Amino acid sequence: MVPESHDLHHELPEYAERIAALKDANGRFAHLIEAYDEVNRHVLLVETNAELATGLELEDLKKKRLKLKDDLYAMLKEDQAA
Repeated sequence: MVPESHDLHHELPEYAERIAALKDANGRFAHLIEAYDEVNRHVLLVETNAELATGLELEDLKKKRLKLKDDLYAMLKEDQAA
């Protein structure tokens, strides 16, 4: 089974331009994107068996990725409303 892509541009394609703009303009947003990308890479490595992790560890990583995505999405929506 090939793991599904969860990069932010794939997850939120309608916000591609806002993601790029906020990444340059907002340090907190840029930091959250870096954290999201790092966790996402880690999940991908585990899912492709390039790195070992227990099922619980993988579940925790996926929860962390989802939390980061939710935070980023909230910031995008807040920026859009402004």
